[in-house]
Amino acid sequence: MREDCIFCKIVTGTIPSAHLAETDFAIAIRDLHPQAKQHFLVIPKIHATHLDELSQQTRGEELLGQLVGFAAALARKQGLMPEGYRLVANTNPYGGQSVYHLHFHVLGGEPLAGQFGAG
Repeated sequence: MREDCIFCKIVTGTIPSAHLAETDFAIAIRDLHPQAKQHFLVIPKIHATHLDELSQQTRGEELLGQLVGFAAALARKQGLMPEGYRLVANTNPYGGQSVYHLHFHVLGGEPLAGQFGAG
């Protein structure tokens, strides 16, 4: 955990947050600035700056699989299937990352368009 990381503080409870769901390895919270009708974040409990960093750690790929599985299960539970949802992990400045603790955005509940295109 890093003392200067807002998501580490949320994970440890230093900053209170209503958890949408929780596992041994991650929490899910609603995004404070939603970009869709439903928008929540899946945040690993360990600190990894971004997707690339975690993928290079020992057992990092295993945790990535767990995070994606957790996101998918929660998306179903939140009623985003069968219509669908978007799963996004921003990495570094060119990828649009603004909080440097790996997290996935899950967006849905309405048709999504915009910069990511169709397909």
